[in-house]
Amino acid sequence: MDISEPAITREQILILKDPDFNAQNVCLVTGAATGIGRATAVAAAANGLMTVGLDVNEAEGRKTQQMARELGGQMVFLKCDLTSDRDIESAVAEADKLGAVKYLANIAGLQHIDSVENFPMEKYDLMQRIMLRAPFYLAKLAIPLMRKSPGGTGAVGNMSSAHGHICTMNKPVYNITKFGLRALSQSISAEGGGLIRSFTVSTGFVKTPLALNQIPAQAAQRGISQEEVVCDVMLGRSRVKEMMDPVEVGNLFIFGFSRHARHLVGGDMLFDGGMVLTY
Repeated sequence: MDISEPAITREQILILKDPDFNAQNVCLVTGAATGIGRATAVAAAANGLMTVGLDVNEAEGRKTQQMARELGGQMVFLKCDLTSDRDIESAVAEADKLGAVKYLANIAGLQHIDSVENFPMEKYDLMQRIMLRAPFYLAKLAIPLMRKSPGGTGAVGNMSSAHGHICTMNKPVYNITKFGLRALSQSISAEGGGLIRSFTVSTGFVKTPLALNQIPAQAAQRGISQEEVVCDVMLGRSRVKEMMDPVEVGNLFIFGFSRHARHLVGGDMLFDGGMVLTY
């Protein structure tokens, strides 16, 4: 089964007509070097937004920037360590110089496979910092900029997961952070007055390096083959026996940011092939 990261073409990108999708408005995207973050950054740029991609992986981040520009979009890549408050503050300040900050996509994440009793606390702290604290701090800094933007509107999209709805074994901290991002989105929306919206996107398994890299660890933990991990564990409860492409997830963020989603206030877009709600 091929789960290599697929290419992104303009034909795959959801292009929406929205008066706020223009080069005067800025979309911040974390995790922009690979996977869903890369696809979302490219899709945002293709939709006319001034896109600012953040990631610690500068080499791959520059590739994302080039991809966005080749599709006719405008994108700036900034190397940013999400465990550093100074880096986060600097990134938002740079984004503010490029236009009106309207959109924030918190996508960066990592995985560690282990049981609660064996989970290393340094890994717990790292995951919490990147996957919950950084999104919170980025939102804290971005929301005042959204309020002063034209119309005082903006949206924060957070990458949750099917694991923000159900918990599977040996992913306790991933589960916790994904549930937490749903709470963050609802909290932002409760305070946003309908002008500053927030939402989550929850998917099943996506063809990203994160998914690929966890397969060997899952196989070792469960004592099964890597093929069995993909077919029986990852896609076992999915009615659609195929992983999503990253650009399909990026398109959900584009929809969530758009005028078509003005009633998406604290809600979650569950696109998981039926993992959570069918049995």
